[in-house]
Amino acid sequence: MKDILHPLCLMIAGTGFLFLLRDLGKSRRDPALVALAFTYGFSGLSYAISLTWVWVRIDSTLGVTNIAVPLAQSCVVLVFALQATVLAHWSKPLAEARRRGRLLLTAAAAVILCMGVLFVLLTPATQRPTDFSLYYAHDPFFQAYLTLYIATYTVAEAYLARSCWKYARTASNPSIARGLRLISIGAVITLGYSAIRIGAVLGAVFGFSVKGLDPYAWLCGDIGAALTQVGYFLPTLVKRITAVRAWCTAHLRYRRLRHLWSAMDQADPGIALRRPARQRDELLRGRSAHFPLLRRRVEIRGGQTLLRRYLDPAVRAESEARHGAAGLTGAGLAAAVTADQIRAALVRHHAVEPVAAPADYADAELPLATPEDELLHLQRVAAHFTPLPSRASAPRDPHSAPSGVRT
Repeated sequence: MKDILHPLCLMIAGTGFLFLLRDLGKSRRDPALVALAFTYGFSGLSYAISLTWVWVRIDSTLGVTNIAVPLAQSCVVLVFALQATVLAHWSKPLAEARRRGRLLLTAAAAVILCMGVLFVLLTPATQRPTDFSLYYAHDPFFQAYLTLYIATYTVAEAYLARSCWKYARTASNPSIARGLRLISIGAVITLGYSAIRIGAVLGAVFGFSVKGLDPYAWLCGDIGAALTQVGYFLPTLVKRITAVRAWCTAHLRYRRLRHLWSAMDQADPGIALRRPARQRDELLRGRSAHFPLLRRRVEIRGGQTLLRRYLDPAVRAESEARHGAAGLTGAGLAAAVTADQIRAALVRHHAVEPVAAPADYADAELPLATPEDELLHLQRVAAHFTPLPSRASAPRDPHSAPSGVRT
């Protein structure tokens, strides 16, 4: 059972650590993030050490039978201290959280030291990577060792379950609240591991066996720990998904505005203070389109201003009647009419035929209070806009060819 569940937990812990490692390079001064990254790191290390083939390799390399046991369980004790440290930084002032973090790590070091002394006194001679706890449950030193470890384990998980459920009630962020509840549920499930391991010690004293429950101990321990890891990572995962969605949305919006912007740019390249990079190149480099999108919005609005004197009132009246008859109303009607006005104004601009009494844009009175509102509106305009035929494809006047060119 252990060698089935541990690789899954190792994958979860390793993924969380690698994701947080990237953020850690940008936010090294965030103590909660540092503690959380090390939580996943030590958790993954404990699972890796406990795998049977790794266990055997460590024993042979270090020359100490079952040395993998205190190594893996020391990592687990550190995970408990780091988890509580993360909660302290999430719920308390920085100075108090740091003080509590130092106290927790000192306590973890003391527990690890005591476990090391008891393990040396135990001096296990037989390698037992699958049933170590049950095999040595009769040994007094191991009983003391396991009691210390399980007591620490139980207190830590009980604290985690109680604190996370309490903080989840007051969390304003839904993903954080769900993550805290998931941590609490996982911590409660891991208590089944504690109960079975304590049962092994009591069984050695009072003459009963819990060997049949050993698979369930691993099941409770690994499933509970996996839920805890997912719970801690859930807010980060939601944040990442939101960022990816925003990245994709910005690029999609940027592309949707391409034809509308290009038409205005061809009419007057001066609307763009800086020539944009090719979107394909930006996509391949993984760059965000957020700032280029904001710039494109401003440039399109600037193009509309430049075309203002070419707005024919008759075009607006005809467009409003046609789109109104088609069932468009409100912002949708204003966007469709504005698109027609821009196209007609571009035709007049190319012909240098300004209007004596130009009309207003149909969207001039729309309540576009935020850049987001304006971007959504411009996307609607772009969806209705039909680009002009390329001037390069238009018939060419041979008399306009520059001197020296043979026709």
